Amino acid sequence: MTTTHRLEDELSAIDWCYEQGWTDGLPVVPPARERVERFLAAAGRPPEEVVARHPATGRECSVQDAAINAVMAGCLPQYFPTVLAALEALNEDAYNFHGSTASTGGSAPVLIVSGDIQDEISLNVGVNVFGPGARANATIGRAIRLVILNIFQMTPGIADRSTTGWPGKYSCCIGENTAHSPWAPLHVSLGFPPEVSTVTTFAASGFYNIENHYTAHPDTLLDTFADTMAALGALTDGQSLVVMSPEHAQIAASSGYTREDVQRYLLERAQRPAAELIAHGKWPGERVSDGLAPGAAQDGAAFHRGREAADILIVVAGGEAGGHSAFLPSWSRGRNSLYQTKPIGVCLDC
Repeated sequence: MTTTHRLEDELSAIDWCYEQGWTDGLPVVPPARERVERFLAAAGRPPEEVVARHPATGRECSVQDAAINAVMAGCLPQYFPTVLAALEALNEDAYNFHGSTASTGGSAPVLIVSGDIQDEISLNVGVNVFGPGARANATIGRAIRLVILNIFQMTPGIADRSTTGWPGKYSCCIGENTAHSPWAPLHVSLGFPPEVSTVTTFAASGFYNIENHYTAHPDTLLDTFADTMAALGALTDGQSLVVMSPEHAQIAASSGYTREDVQRYLLERAQRPAAELIAHGKWPGERVSDGLAPGAAQDGAAFHRGREAADILIVVAGGEAGGHSAFLPSWSRGRNSLYQTKPIGVCLDC
């Protein structure tokens, strides 16, 4: 049941929200009833419908709960279906919502939007795609964080035990630069119809810049990616998000490589000897659950970044010029969170 509070003006309402602990440290938009109602109208779904649950505490997020937090994040009503789809993706068991938000690993839910809705909501897909400046990117990602804080009570230092955290824990939402991609849109490659927009959620533990300005050879370029992905500090058998700039994607595709070819290439080469990982303390021993078979070190086996090519999620985004791409490793020492994709504005239970 929603409670209405009457305050003198919007500035005092902002201060009141701080006093309630309803912010991420930044000011929020006061969730006035009429604002929330506009979001509910944009969703076209019952306010009491539950879109996500916290598996450890049993707390639930309804459409109305999500709307209140989307208002506070600074969203516009037309962004709200994307927020709801992202929450439904986080709710999937394979994403491991509780572990990924509570762990010392400090992951953030990275949202990747694919499809025509990008144009409809003016989502940034180009220059500075991970940076500030675009309302849709900043506020959609922030709405998810406010739900995590306010509805699921994952409070930093209490339930959220992240050792260092990273700025993506404020907000991290990007769009796919399909206009300058040599491959089919991400949502199509994942099996969705071209006309259905999607949001993919990925529990990322950080951000690695991949810089290569001087090669025009696909294999040489991709070796740079593989080397970054195989860094001792990053290497697990978990999943990967590789955000290729258009310049790098065009080079990778210049010899006819498909997205799937690039995934296979990176899976094969983003690896190190199992013995090296164990020797450097990356693994306490040889456990099958860690992706290492018994005797792997003695057999000279390699340990790969992922277990299959599909574990490497490849998205083209960012400005047209510049030899910079990004690698984001999935949270945890293993495969405790797998990326999830949901359609936007599509009722899955209707």
